[in-house]
Amino acid sequence: MKLLRNIIIVVGLMCSTIGWAQKAFVEQSIDSVAILIGQQTHMTLSVTTKPGARISWPRLKPSQYLIPGIEIVELQKGDSTDADGMIKISRVYTLTSFDEKLYAIPALKIKVDNQSFSGRQLALKVMTVPVDTLHPNQFFPAKDVQDNPFQWEEWHLVFWLSIIVLVLCLLMIYLFVRLKQNKPIVTRIKIVKHVPAHQKALKAIEEIKAAHMVTSENQKEYYTRLTDTLRQYIKERFGFNAMEMTSSEIIYRLREAGDQKGIDELRELFTTADLVKFAKHNALINENDLNLVNAAKFIDETKTEAQEVEERIVPKLSEVEQLTQKNRVLLKTLIYASIGVIIGLAVYIVYQIAQLLG
Repeated sequence: MKLLRNIIIVVGLMCSTIGWAQKAFVEQSIDSVAILIGQQTHMTLSVTTKPGARISWPRLKPSQYLIPGIEIVELQKGDSTDADGMIKISRVYTLTSFDEKLYAIPALKIKVDNQSFSGRQLALKVMTVPVDTLHPNQFFPAKDVQDNPFQWEEWHLVFWLSIIVLVLCLLMIYLFVRLKQNKPIVTRIKIVKHVPAHQKALKAIEEIKAAHMVTSENQKEYYTRLTDTLRQYIKERFGFNAMEMTSSEIIYRLREAGDQKGIDELRELFTTADLVKFAKHNALINENDLNLVNAAKFIDETKTEAQEVEERIVPKLSEVEQLTQKNRVLLKTLIYASIGVIIGLAVYIVYQIAQLLG
């Protein structure tokens, strides 16, 4: 039993060791093992482990010395790759040195789930620049700051954009002058009061009565004015063009509309009017007076209690005025567009000049 227990313990320890061995793997490499003073090289530190593992990297940052003599210039986080259920994460350290020496870069440690894993030790040789001391006349002092020579390739865009801005300014001035020459068209809106149809008709009948046309010998004019007044009233009140209809057509449309008030008297009035106007019939004075009363009665019985309303009437512009108005709108649009383009180009030109001079 004791032997069996020892075997189980040994097997468990071996499995545990294999599990930890497979848990993470650290790689440490360098691009170049030899550089000149001031040159840079890249050291890559990567760890391969299972996804979700907690990784603690060495606490190194730019401007810090990795070891005395080797400075960390930059730290870049590399890409992460997956392979066979494992994840590989890398970091790239940019190194430099200004002292000639052979440096031993120690193996860096990475903790994975609080267990340390080490890379491998590296070597970096830093060499000086060879100097020809036999020919000192070839050594020259530092030169003064030199101005960059003028290059058309750098300035041609700014030049042409400036020309475009100048042309747009001239165009805007021209459009502004044209706009001043085209005087604006002022339209005056009229407000007209609409009098109800029955009021206008009754007023016209009162005017006929006041003119003593009932007793006038010119009966044709009397009946023409009286029937025209009725036709206009019927047109506005019932909504059909009585001015272009015969007397019988008007009576038929009124019956069709369902309004029977005063139809018989109105038919007799139109019949008498047709006889006077076309058959030279002479009606009696009392007949003329009765027809006038019947006309006023028909209007009064069929009127609607509509109130006076005001209507805004906008006068229509002629073709020339409409064209002038459209031209003004177009000129204003072009002027505003030119101003916007000029401002945008001016800002861009100033920015480009600042970049070139800076």
